[in-house]
Amino acid sequence: MGSRLGYSSRSLGINTAPPAGFFSSLSSSLAYSLTISNATQKPSSCSGSGNCRLSCSKGAFSVSAFKRGEVRPPFEKADKEGKVGGEREKGEMTIKPAVRIADRKLIVKDRTILTGVPDNVIPKSGSDSGPVEGVFLGAVFDEENCRQVVPLGTLRDVRFMACFRFKLWWMAQKMGDKGSEIPLETQFLLVETKDGSHLESESGNEENQIVYTVFLPLIEGSFRACLQGNERDELELCLESGDCDTKSSSFTHSVFIHAGTDPFGAIYDAMRAVKFHLKTFRLRHEKKLPGIVDYFGWCTWDAFYQDVTQEGVEAGLASLATGGTPPKFVIIDDGWQSVGGDPEEEKPLLRLTGIKENAKFQKKEDPTTGIKSIVNTAKDKHGLKYVYVWHAITGYWGGVRPGQYGSLMKYPMLSKGVIEHEPAWKNDALALQGLGLMNPKEVYRFYNELHSYLASAGIDGVKVDVQCILETLGGGLGGRVELTRQYHQALDASVARNFPDNGCIACMSHNTDALYCSKQTAVVRASDDFYPRDPVSHTIHIAAVAYNSVFLGEIMQPDWDMFHSVHPAAEYHASARAISGGPVYVSDAPGKHNFELLKKLVLPDGSVLRARLPGRPTRDCLFSDPARDGVSLLKIWNMNKYTGILGVYNCQGAAYNLAERKNTFHATKSESITGYIRGRDVHLIGEASTDSAEWTGDCAVYCHKSGELIILPYNVSMPVSLKVLEHKVLTVTPVKVLAPGFRFAPIGLINMFNSGGAIEGLNYELKGGAKLFELEDGNEGTGLGEERVENRSNELVGVVHIEAKGCGRFGAYSSAKPRRCLLGSKEVEFGYNSSSGLVTLELAQLPNESQRVHLIEVEL
Repeated sequence: MGSRLGYSSRSLGINTAPPAGFFSSLSSSLAYSLTISNATQKPSSCSGSGNCRLSCSKGAFSVSAFKRGEVRPPFEKADKEGKVGGEREKGEMTIKPAVRIADRKLIVKDRTILTGVPDNVIPKSGSDSGPVEGVFLGAVFDEENCRQVVPLGTLRDVRFMACFRFKLWWMAQKMGDKGSEIPLETQFLLVETKDGSHLESESGNEENQIVYTVFLPLIEGSFRACLQGNERDELELCLESGDCDTKSSSFTHSVFIHAGTDPFGAIYDAMRAVKFHLKTFRLRHEKKLPGIVDYFGWCTWDAFYQDVTQEGVEAGLASLATGGTPPKFVIIDDGWQSVGGDPEEEKPLLRLTGIKENAKFQKKEDPTTGIKSIVNTAKDKHGLKYVYVWHAITGYWGGVRPGQYGSLMKYPMLSKGVIEHEPAWKNDALALQGLGLMNPKEVYRFYNELHSYLASAGIDGVKVDVQCILETLGGGLGGRVELTRQYHQALDASVARNFPDNGCIACMSHNTDALYCSKQTAVVRASDDFYPRDPVSHTIHIAAVAYNSVFLGEIMQPDWDMFHSVHPAAEYHASARAISGGPVYVSDAPGKHNFELLKKLVLPDGSVLRARLPGRPTRDCLFSDPARDGVSLLKIWNMNKYTGILGVYNCQGAAYNLAERKNTFHATKSESITGYIRGRDVHLIGEASTDSAEWTGDCAVYCHKSGELIILPYNVSMPVSLKVLEHKVLTVTPVKVLAPGFRFAPIGLINMFNSGGAIEGLNYELKGGAKLFELEDGNEGTGLGEERVENRSNELVGVVHIEAKGCGRFGAYSSAKPRRCLLGSKEVEFGYNSSSGLVTLELAQLPNESQRVHLIEVEL
């Protein structure tokens, strides 16, 4: 089975000469399709089934219990447009598992997921919401109410992963195997059928594959839905309007359910169907990503908190540039606005008093220049490309001072699920002092006046925080969904008008009220904050951003938050940001930087090697609990154009404690944990092959930390052992067979976390020696300890053409020592490790600005 997600492969192959304009014709697409081919599949060179585990030691490795699947999956190429649908190759069919309710059971592909479905739960076909088979569920109640709860059926004997809100603002993950373990405020639920879950079919035989069922609670009219479990193991649907005057007793499209044999494909297809149905939001790949995602940045928050000043911003920018990692964007966080408190309060909650900056950001000699002064300094003196500022969706934490923009005092009314998770809310300053809420009819005027003022000063975008507060303020205004929709429509319109680069980051925004009305914003904070002074938070943070991205990443590009480069967990956080696919930025105080670490993320021109998709847990980690179970490592995958990246993290020892309603440490079962990695842990690794029809499935795997290079045959696994807060980052590249004994795989800039992100173009050119060269009998090998060969003829076997950006040490795997390496047209020195096949050469400086990339040729 071949699949793709978020982009297309390059239609590259072996040619007798590199075609003109080859690299410039690369295309990318942003869709996912799931297909299975009836055409003849290529058999592997080994019989049997199952996995092979590879035991490694320094400089050597051995294979034990080697087994391999009978067939290897062909990897489908994306169409030219990279869109779902369109013409399929002859013999292919699209997998459309049946989802239905029969005999009071929810049945998916003849497997029962829920039993005892009540009679008042009403199914409706999803066929009107695009070419994805699924079912909507609604319910009918005896009385109208503003909050309704109904069981959907009993859930047992499965494995699930839930994304639920443990705070008003943020989601986290929870795993389990029965309905009673599903938390309140669950907004995304992925279920794996236990029946047959030990099988992983490589033959495309759908009957032997695991089935993944996606439950998406939705917005329906003025009501927002979520899921929860009860003590009888029933999965419940909870519907709330947030306004006691907004009531209903009948619902038809409150939950969408879809299933498939590829979890990431099933999720994408489900989200696409929901988008067609709701027509209120767009998917990630349909939005313009702001330019900050491709550059290194700095945020003022953990450096200064609300004490940030104009002078502090300049000091931070200058400090980072001195070490060769110049930031190209800055987020001036909370602390720049004009705010004031209610005079009668002893510890007043601050409210916005005007749209312009406070005195800290006004030059004494010329206050009228305002925030434009620091913007000009950042761009003209320090070479920044983008300057963002922070504001709350309601203006400030306490809203806008009453009287401005129709602002009136409102007191938050939280849903039952949020209160259960956060009982301390009743003593929060917002609950006690209220919030100055702008009239929804005036909010566009507010955003436009604020954003146009900022844009005139050279500001390029905004981080819009505190978004979930709107769900608590809908009383008397039509409810939470209606209020949220009005604010977000106004925000989207203002951002589109004032920030042409779509400069907006959503923050504290993990409710579906906001997510399902997001048409414009393309970047969303993925989890609760990075807390530099809270030791319990760091493993929790990495697990949360990865699992939340499974859901959030379909709607926006997840932002895994800032971090400190000088910190006990600095490398743990930094490596994860390289895998995330989102913005990379720190919040270091001026003068407190680890430049050696930052140079693994940042090139000398301030750009970063960004992976192309949202980073997510690997398929085999989706239902394990790497924060709580004491035995599992977390593996996170992402894709570059020609390589994959895989991160392995020990996140055990701390998690959100549902009983204590806070993050807590817990005892671990052992000092270190051993897990296993495979090349196909990178879910779309076949898309990185230049000729997927000929690819054997073998991968070159380079470990960033140890510098080891290993060839993993298809479906062979390799052990990885890590202690808590330890990690490994690996570059995974499909191995290309040019001729018998001549195998090659580029790695990239091997001193960078995301080495393969440097490779912009790749083409293999065969020469006459490929036809002449023959190995002795039995020397074709599998890549396991194969003999390094020398070309006994004088004929050139092939030339590998590589386009690489950046500078530093470039590495590649070659089974034979190259004849020579060229950089541009000039022959350069290279190193070759005959035991591992690692080829290295130096890219001493960045390519010329007009050239953009280095042209590397490796002759074999």
